[in-house]
Amino acid sequence: MLFTLAPLFVGWSAEIVVSWTLISLFAIVFVSDVHYMVIPNRILLFFVPLLLIERISLAPLTPWWDSLLGSIVGFLMLFIIALISKGGMGGGDIKLFAVIGLALGAKLTILAFFLSTFVGTIFGLIGMAIGRVKRGEPMPFGPAIAVGTMIAYFFGDTMIEAYVNVMM
Repeated sequence: MLFTLAPLFVGWSAEIVVSWTLISLFAIVFVSDVHYMVIPNRILLFFVPLLLIERISLAPLTPWWDSLLGSIVGFLMLFIIALISKGGMGGGDIKLFAVIGLALGAKLTILAFFLSTFVGTIFGLIGMAIGRVKRGEPMPFGPAIAVGTMIAYFFGDTMIEAYVNVMM
C-alpha cells in the first residue's frame, strides 16, 4: 500500500526512488525487529550506499551536505540515549537512525526521532494494556521508528511549517 501511496505524497519525481527505498528498508526492519528484536547490520549496510547514491545523484537535498549532517545527528541522538540509559537503546536502532539521516537530512531526522518516540510510547501503552508488553522488559523500537520516520518524511515539512506558524 505504501508503494502505491508514495507518489501521492512526493509526486512522480526522482524523490519517488528515495521513498520506495525507505519503504523497502522499513518493511524489512519492521518484520525483523518484531520477530527477532534485531535490525541486521547487513540490511543497514545494503541501504547506506543505495541511499547515498540516490541522494548524491538522483534527488539531492539542499544544502548538499544535509544528508551527511542528518546521518551524524541521527546516530548521535540515539547513541547518547544509549550511553545515558546504559543500554536502553539497541545498536540496530542507533545505526538505523544514521541511515535515516542520509535520506531525511538533519531537520526531518530530528522530527522523525520525536515522532518515533511518540509512536513507540503509544505502542508500548497499548501493548501493556493488552498484556503483550511487560514493564521493564525490552520491546522492539524498529516498528515505531518506521512509522515515525514515514510520517516525518511525507508530512514533516508541513508539520514544521504549521508549528512555526502557531508559535508566531
